[in-house]
Amino acid sequence: MGDPATKPKTGIFSECSVSFVPGTLLTPRTISDLATAIKENGGEVYEPRRDGSLRLDEATHIVSNTIDFPQYAESQAFMIPVVTADWVTVSLARRKQAIVRPYSPDPRLIFSSLVVTCADLPLTDKESIIGATLAMGGSESKDVTKATTHICALSMDHPKVQAAVKAKVKAKIVLPHWFDDCFKLGKRIDEGPYLLPDPEILSKPADASLTIPTNDNLEGATSPNPVTLPFPSSSEAARPPCTVFQDKRVMISGDVVTSSRKRLIKVVEEVIVNGGGKLVDEVEDCDIFICHYRDGPQYVQAAQSCKDVGNLAWLYHLIVHNEWTSPFKRLLHYPIPKGGIEGFKDMRITVSNYGGEARIYLESLIKACGAEYTRTMKQDNTHLITARDTSEKCLVAPEWGISVINHLWLEESYAKCEIKPLTIKKYTHFPPRTNLGEIIGQTSMDESRLRELYYPGGEDKMSSFAKRKRKILDAADENTYGHGPGEGILKTPAEVDTENFDVMRDDSGNSTEPKTKSKNSRKSAATPVRSGRVSSGKENTTPTGMSTGDRSAKAKARDMLQHIAPDIALYEKEKKRHSKSGPWGGKRAADTAEKEHEKSAKKGKGRGVEEEEEEEEVEETHRPAKRARPSLPEVEMRVVLTGYTRWVGDKKKEDTERRKLRNLGIQVVPEGSPCDYLAAPQIIRTVKFVCALARGATAISSDFITACLDANELLDPNKYILKDQENEKKYDIKLSQSVARAKAHRGRLLWSVAVYCTDKIRNGPESYRAVAEANGAIFKMYRARSGVTIKPTTVEEDGGRPPEPVYLLSSMSPEEKAMWPRFKDMAQKGNMEPRVVAPDWLLDVAMAQEVRFDEKFLVENFYAD
Repeated sequence: MGDPATKPKTGIFSECSVSFVPGTLLTPRTISDLATAIKENGGEVYEPRRDGSLRLDEATHIVSNTIDFPQYAESQAFMIPVVTADWVTVSLARRKQAIVRPYSPDPRLIFSSLVVTCADLPLTDKESIIGATLAMGGSESKDVTKATTHICALSMDHPKVQAAVKAKVKAKIVLPHWFDDCFKLGKRIDEGPYLLPDPEILSKPADASLTIPTNDNLEGATSPNPVTLPFPSSSEAARPPCTVFQDKRVMISGDVVTSSRKRLIKVVEEVIVNGGGKLVDEVEDCDIFICHYRDGPQYVQAAQSCKDVGNLAWLYHLIVHNEWTSPFKRLLHYPIPKGGIEGFKDMRITVSNYGGEARIYLESLIKACGAEYTRTMKQDNTHLITARDTSEKCLVAPEWGISVINHLWLEESYAKCEIKPLTIKKYTHFPPRTNLGEIIGQTSMDESRLRELYYPGGEDKMSSFAKRKRKILDAADENTYGHGPGEGILKTPAEVDTENFDVMRDDSGNSTEPKTKSKNSRKSAATPVRSGRVSSGKENTTPTGMSTGDRSAKAKARDMLQHIAPDIALYEKEKKRHSKSGPWGGKRAADTAEKEHEKSAKKGKGRGVEEEEEEEEVEETHRPAKRARPSLPEVEMRVVLTGYTRWVGDKKKEDTERRKLRNLGIQVVPEGSPCDYLAAPQIIRTVKFVCALARGATAISSDFITACLDANELLDPNKYILKDQENEKKYDIKLSQSVARAKAHRGRLLWSVAVYCTDKIRNGPESYRAVAEANGAIFKMYRARSGVTIKPTTVEEDGGRPPEPVYLLSSMSPEEKAMWPRFKDMAQKGNMEPRVVAPDWLLDVAMAQEVRFDEKFLVENFYAD
């Protein structure tokens, strides 16, 4: 018999290595459940890297409910399929891997969640609809099943339709006109007007009144130059700190900091610093560059160096939502062209049938293009942009020689940085009972066109890291469709020409051929979807027909990208480094004059050292974009220090050595402040330790502080990474994994999780509040007279979802025990699963940075004798 350890894994995910992308649409709590299911079925789940990034060189699948995450371009370059969480749950339900394409979160695959069957259609029409549906991410069902979402039919008389009605299948019965209109627009519109048995497009006149729709695509993106900082839509989003800037260096360009906006910019800068970010003055030092125009040497340098370049509206959006989004996703989140787009200058454009934010957005977009916006239509207008072709303006426009188009023409012209021909059919298509305002704001900027026009070349000035990053982005472009309805969508391996990977040659022009892989190197070149599990005809290009050459093309692509993956990782590390002179360099307290100035600044009666340090931090970090040279050296490291015994009982020594550390560029910050490092002698479950861990601070030994003081220089903290196997075993964690997870979660580990706490709990509730809120939980006190705070609901009203857990932190006092029945009753009536737990559950989750639960934490078990 062979060694059991070498036996191949079995299960539906046995050939899968999965990475998860946490966020608002895919919470860590859901990730924990899905990861457990994948592991139980033979799969492997990869933890994030030390910096919180995905392990793209090893994963076969990325699970994310959006494509709007920082490493999406890299995933395209590696040809790794990105799928929604539904792919996992459907695969589990079917007991076999589901096809990946219908579960893509890419919004350009407009039918990615559709399962379509056709009833009484002519054969040619059926083939056209099914073929196009498959190409745009949908799938076909020959018969009506519970999974069927749409039945395409001409009437209700067909037996397939009758059977569906009788069986009360929730599928929508639509006319084929809906598919036709979606295909023509390249966007998915609402099915409502096309639904049988009484479709509006047949029963109502086209010019009948229609409600102007609203959508979320324009939220915070209606103007490239907002005059006020918008407020979050809910108290949830307002929860501090703004962790999206953690470990990021931000530069705000001078064309943004106007005299009327200085106070507002100062507030924004404070938000960035309080969220763990830093402000810099040089483009080469930044990760994020904020400017108004696509113009000037700073913009060109930042764009060519693959920095995240956005405008003030994008920066505000990050602050309000506290979640990363690409500045390319929304047109008005990217800097506007100075002087507009060529050809728009002499145009006078008016708008009809759009309302609210959509009208403001179109006005801003017209002006950004360089055209003139007019509120009313006159004979000297050149274009009318309308959501429907039934208004008075639409009737008069052709007589006056005014071109009538929908907003897609304007959006795509702006995205492509050129005037698109009016003869393209989708720009003049108007479905009869649809207001096209429902699909506004779905167009994204084309980075390849931006580079071609605004920051071409520059290779000779790029760092080697930027060059390699550019190769990754170029490889992603090669792996996606460049035009047509599927523009930007990832190709299948069979469609990728191996010759496209010449971009993987090194700087000297030599081919970077991959090394021969061993038989055990399985995951990196594995084909994610196995041909034996896919029936033919279910996708536009099916793995069943995949040749050996097709597989080798994908393997070659993956291998070549792996060859430069370490360089990309090094690039990400390098761009966070402030100094040019060494790995832990930067400005130092080098001369006596600065030190004397520092001493004089610290003099003052009745002021403590900590108070003075807090003032120093404000002076040094809450600075305008153009600021005077600080008296102290720049802060290189912000450290939360806990469990440090060197200063116990010796306040004078502590004060002296804190100043000494500050002169070395190390600032010891109080609990709850932004920090880069967490220093402790060992793993300890103090509030300070746990809250700093939630921020993603790198855990180092407090010996680092001692060594820096003794050597009187800033040493490399990577040589002092905290290692404590004894306490890792005690707390059932791996510290390096906890730090990596925390960097990926960015303070959202318990996002949307309700944690209640009794006011009589042992040691008081405030420390638990700090831990819960540091991890994004909704923390509420539960008192003896607490009313109902969970809205009563039924399973049906809750969408048929299984009950979600809700927690009550409690100890065993009689007063607390009396509250348990009322809490459990309230939770059950709200279709939630009540769990009364010891506070150690919260500490366990926070230390592991993983939403997990064990019945040993139930209060009756935890405190049992």
